[in-house]
Amino acid sequence: MGSWDYQCGVIDAFNEIVRAGVKKLALSHPVATQKEAEQLIPFVEQITAHYQTKWKLEKELLITDLFPYSANQGKIVFLFYEDPVVFETYLTLKQRKQALLEKNAYTGSKRREIACCFGRLLSYSEEAIARLIDENSEKEDEL
Repeated sequence: MGSWDYQCGVIDAFNEIVRAGVKKLALSHPVATQKEAEQLIPFVEQITAHYQTKWKLEKELLITDLFPYSANQGKIVFLFYEDPVVFETYLTLKQRKQALLEKNAYTGSKRREIACCFGRLLSYSEEAIARLIDENSEKEDEL
């Protein structure tokens, strides 16, 4: 985890932009341990109350080709959002990926579509989504 002040600054900033409607869903920087996450919870509760946003602690973040595998695998993040439908959409996306994995169908265009949907949920532009996927040299099955 970065410094306490840095983490808190990121959490504050992301909640501000969620509240302003700039992002539907925002992620904290990943933390490595439950203890680190628990230390942040009082601040998260204070900030989300201030901005009237919501949060969830995510111990199994959706891993897609949007971000390097090692950046999030096995890490804990906070999810920030305003509309509960956004969180439900995130959970549905995780279920879609899992269903594809179970059918050995998490490949090609279906795999890319999961990453694109996650990027849209994070309010990234289509151009940014394409660039992040294309430039990601550390996809989960290529390690």
